[in-house]
Amino acid sequence: MKHIAIIGYGVVGGGITAVIEENKAFIERMVGDCVNVKYILDLREFPDSPYGDRVVHDIETLIDDRDISVVCETMGGSHPAYEYSVALMRSGKSVVTSNKEVVASFGDELLRCAAENGVTYMFEASVGGGIPVIRPFTTSLAGDSIGKIDGILNGTTNYILTRMKESGCSFEEALSEAQTLGYAERNPTNDVDGIDSKRKIMILAALASGKLVDNDCAYAETMTKVSAADNKAAEKWGGAVKLVASAVIDHANDKLALYVCPQFVPFSCPLAHISDVYNGVMVNSPVTGDVMFYGRGAGRFPTAGAVVDDVCAILSGAAAAETTPVFEKTSRGAVPFAELKFEYYVRTRPESKSDALEFLNSTCGKVQVIDSEDSGVLEAIVGEANLDEIRHICDNIGAVESVIRVWKNA
Repeated sequence: MKHIAIIGYGVVGGGITAVIEENKAFIERMVGDCVNVKYILDLREFPDSPYGDRVVHDIETLIDDRDISVVCETMGGSHPAYEYSVALMRSGKSVVTSNKEVVASFGDELLRCAAENGVTYMFEASVGGGIPVIRPFTTSLAGDSIGKIDGILNGTTNYILTRMKESGCSFEEALSEAQTLGYAERNPTNDVDGIDSKRKIMILAALASGKLVDNDCAYAETMTKVSAADNKAAEKWGGAVKLVASAVIDHANDKLALYVCPQFVPFSCPLAHISDVYNGVMVNSPVTGDVMFYGRGAGRFPTAGAVVDDVCAILSGAAAAETTPVFEKTSRGAVPFAELKFEYYVRTRPESKSDALEFLNSTCGKVQVIDSEDSGVLEAIVGEANLDEIRHICDNIGAVESVIRVWKNA
């Protein structure tokens, strides 16, 4: 019998025991033995759970038990997740996690700690929930130089934007609905301000480039200002508003740009058609071309299933034959977001539409006017411009109501 432990018995941690029970026969066939959850480390008691008698409150219990070979860390946050993971690996135990914050902050150190102690550190569930996207970066795509990654990496925000588009409701109304359904936390800041997506694109970019950039080197912009009018304009233009996380990797010049922001995505791009709580990751490379990963990016069972997949890979010995990710923490080569140029959707209420349009035509390399139902409003796609340039443009075209970037294919 193979013994494992779980740290954090919340949504994902509770899902792990359920997945193991539901797929017991299949897991046993894959691993070659029974898998037993021997301990659950949590601050709380769970008297009504069939696993209530396995709850402990001291990490030393897990560290000292030589029967434990793999620990599932699903507690979230950087601390004490980082310290617990290091201590466990130093005691000879492998660690798997769904915790994107600790991987984005300390992934390089945790991978190095695993290598130094002859154990394994895996984090498939940290990005894309149940979508198998981490492992392909180190296996199927390992021989290719990935140059661009674009992803809808947060199911909560994608659900909100989908509801806004379908019903014409406001951001606040869609968020309230998402919270009622359990898709959004009571405090949704990490989701709606792009922080969660930023951590995930940092991890994917690290796998593709070998660089785990400092948190400050990746840009995140809130999607709370997206309105029903923005969705209507995007549809007239031929696309949809999505919160997209992007990584642009210039291997030749050792440069890397990471950003998360609302973007007008054309219907010609598959990301424009991803709705509800689903996630999608597009990868572009010179050899393979465009590759798409799609599926449920969040939720108890998809995420817990990804954790269990990592556990099975370690216990079966399959993980030992795979290439271990290697990346270093650095800010070298990170391109400041303010330097990047985009086309922009702009909506403004100018005193004179003809004067505003004349200014845009004389300033921007491209101007595409979008028909507006409001005669006092000017809506257009302009560009390309960097952050300072678009601010200058907006200062000269009246009362600007919305500014949203347009997705770049390259």
